[in-house]
Amino acid sequence: MKHVAVLMGGWSAEREVSLNSGKPCADAAERAGYRVTRVDVTRDIARLLTDLKPDCALNLLHGRPGEDGTLQGMLEILGIPYSHSGVLASSLAMQKDIAKTVLKAAGVPVPGGLVVSRVEAAKKHLLPPPYVIKPVAEGSSVGVFIVREDHKHPPQELTRPDWRFGDRVLVEPYIPGKELTCAVMGDRALGVIEVVAATKFYDYEAKYAPGGSKHLLPAPVAPAVYEECRRLSLLAHNALGCRGVTRSDFRYDDGLAGIKGLSCLEVNTQPGMTETSLVPELAVDAGIVFEDLVRWMIEDTSLDR
Repeated sequence: MKHVAVLMGGWSAEREVSLNSGKPCADAAERAGYRVTRVDVTRDIARLLTDLKPDCALNLLHGRPGEDGTLQGMLEILGIPYSHSGVLASSLAMQKDIAKTVLKAAGVPVPGGLVVSRVEAAKKHLLPPPYVIKPVAEGSSVGVFIVREDHKHPPQELTRPDWRFGDRVLVEPYIPGKELTCAVMGDRALGVIEVVAATKFYDYEAKYAPGGSKHLLPAPVAPAVYEECRRLSLLAHNALGCRGVTRSDFRYDDGLAGIKGLSCLEVNTQPGMTETSLVPELAVDAGIVFEDLVRWMIEDTSLDR
């Protein structure tokens, strides 16, 4: 019986989401016949895994250190096969500014914008409103602000002493229209969902609170846009060197003709696996029940990813 360490929790801003991803996946792995050890990751994780000696690790951490290549490097050193993307792809995708450069070079459309210190972003409008300010290396929409036309000043929360989302932020033009997302599983792009947030935008609350958003599957867009979103998701996955399951998020300005309105916001190398998450929903739509999705991720684990 294969012994699977399900890694969850950690100490990032997305700790609670990770715990909520880990539990259903651990339960599903047990139902699928694996021996499962649930591991709430702390800074002594290397010692713990050395003692535990699992056959593989199902990495369900979000944010640092599980999504930025740090944990992946440790697992490589320990010789424990693991799920999702490897060291380079994980660290690359986590740095949104560098990832955008790679994606653009590969032919994936991305928003423009600039990278500045959070203090500089708080001083004055660096782009004409509306625009978006987001941390360079966070997920789950934590620390994201949409600066509207009626905002006289940038958000002053950026200068708070308890700000914990890094000193560098991305400032990008706001793209009107639809929020689309598409999952890739191995070498296969799944379907496309339109996310309609109950709040002002698809923020942390909309992502994870029951009723926080509606998921329209299949996304109500033209067939050419739907297929282009799938094609770009697979292209982005491969351009960054990702493995396992990823999820690419897009904005689609439906005021532009055809596929011109698509822009890739980011590639998530550790997408959420909670009960309200998008990847499990896309898998079910493709005929893959949750337990089989978890089994696939476990059997896909390897080193040198």
